[in-house]
Amino acid sequence: MEEEIKIALLGQKLEDLKHIVVRIDNAIEKLSEVNSNVSKMLAVHEERIAKQEETDSILFTKIDKLRDKVDGDYDSIVSRVQVIEKRVWMAIGAITCVTFLMNANLIKVLTPSNQSSIIEQRNYRT
Repeated sequence: MEEEIKIALLGQKLEDLKHIVVRIDNAIEKLSEVNSNVSKMLAVHEERIAKQEETDSILFTKIDKLRDKVDGDYDSIVSRVQVIEKRVWMAIGAITCVTFLMNANLIKVLTPSNQSSIIEQRNYRT
């Protein structure tokens, strides 16, 4: 009889454990589903990151090309401005020279030449 009680107790414990085993199996299934979902999400995120890195690479390349073009345009504009500035200063110098020469000629025209004045003496005898 003692053996039968032990067997009955063991049977009861087994029945109690079946519920726990079923819950553990359910938990394992849910963890497997979560693991599968996480793996899918990671794959999607890795794909997005790869696409973003590719896009970043393309954008950086375009930015570098644009910077090079802007630098070239800037150098071209600077050289053109320097040429224009040089021509302006040359024109100012030419105008100054012409003005100076014209003023020098005008002064010569307006002032009589350096002739000595001679006073003649006349004898008037009547």
